[in-house]
Amino acid sequence: MQDDKPAAAHVADTRPSLILLYTTVFLDLLGFGLILPFLPFWAETLGASGFELGLLLTVYSAAQMIGAPLWGRLSDRFGRRPVLLTSIGGACIGLILSGLAPNLVLLTIVRAGAGLFASSTSTAQAYAADVTDRSQRPKAMGMIGASIGLGFVVGPAMGAALQSLLDFSFAQAAFTAAGLASINFLSAIFFLREPARHHPQTPNAEEQGDGSTTKAWPVLVAIFLGMFAFVSMETTFAYYGGARFGLGTAGFGGVLAFVGLVLIIVQGGLIRPLAKLGVRRVAACGVALMGTALLLLPAAPTLGWTFLPLGVLAFGRGLTSPTLATILSETAGTTAHGKALGTGQSVGAAARAVGPVTAGALYDLSAALPYYVAGGLALVAALVVVILIPDSSD
Repeated sequence: MQDDKPAAAHVADTRPSLILLYTTVFLDLLGFGLILPFLPFWAETLGASGFELGLLLTVYSAAQMIGAPLWGRLSDRFGRRPVLLTSIGGACIGLILSGLAPNLVLLTIVRAGAGLFASSTSTAQAYAADVTDRSQRPKAMGMIGASIGLGFVVGPAMGAALQSLLDFSFAQAAFTAAGLASINFLSAIFFLREPARHHPQTPNAEEQGDGSTTKAWPVLVAIFLGMFAFVSMETTFAYYGGARFGLGTAGFGGVLAFVGLVLIIVQGGLIRPLAKLGVRRVAACGVALMGTALLLLPAAPTLGWTFLPLGVLAFGRGLTSPTLATILSETAGTTAHGKALGTGQSVGAAARAVGPVTAGALYDLSAALPYYVAGGLALVAALVVVILIPDSSD
């Protein structure tokens, strides 16, 4: 931990770089979110069945699961900046090719390719871990999470506005998103610097930089279970709310916006003071709140009442994501943050790939079953954090 003092000494110097880093992540997710309202309907136009639509949405996360650890290792070896530029450039090309894809097969292949290059989040987390000390890292991780949440709120809203006001097609939306990605790419080229604490590794240094696999695996289990639980709600709530409360497209968009805003508030403003209570304790409380909220959600008697457990769920998720990322970064050597956080993103992507299919199958059995299973798994994640992650993480 000898690098913590230099990091603290350079806080003023790294703040502009961190602000630019948050902007880079926001713009990357803004472009991704912009095409989301169009994608299901365009797939339907191309003749996609329900299963094929699910496959189209899953291949991105599945490919990201494969690519994220590789990009993490490459960022440890060659630097954060080149990997971030590669990810943003890959997103730009993927969006252009998505707009040009003439059939469902090619669109699915393109989306898988885009997923392979989707490493901006874990590389940004590694960048933040490089330039912050232990006391500031939860805030930096939270701001990255808030940037992601803001992109997911603003992106779909922008896409919906472009469709309703200008009658945009999927191709036009994809090209607009590609334009945002190209602006992001150019700004990163000219303004984003390599973090001062990062030193490209030799092969031997890489092998020695992360000897903490035993410490990392409980964190990875908690990341998987927490993401699986949250995705279960995202996947099924439109159907659940529609069947029980008559929730429509606009209402579901409002639900997602509400969840996103709570995430932004927690990760952008509350996580740093709360983390002073202990990063591990906050992570455990976060997944416990998620589990409790999911178990209580089916008991809500009206749509209005569901916003209470949904708010608690989002609050818990906002606590969980940055704190688990912080703990995971601390299981690695200071030159192996990319490898550790890339693995974490890969595990999260695995949950995003498996979660929707599982939650959908559970919903077919019983409308409340996805929430009971997800809630139980989130409580298991809380036990994993409390029992298996050492107290030294606090």
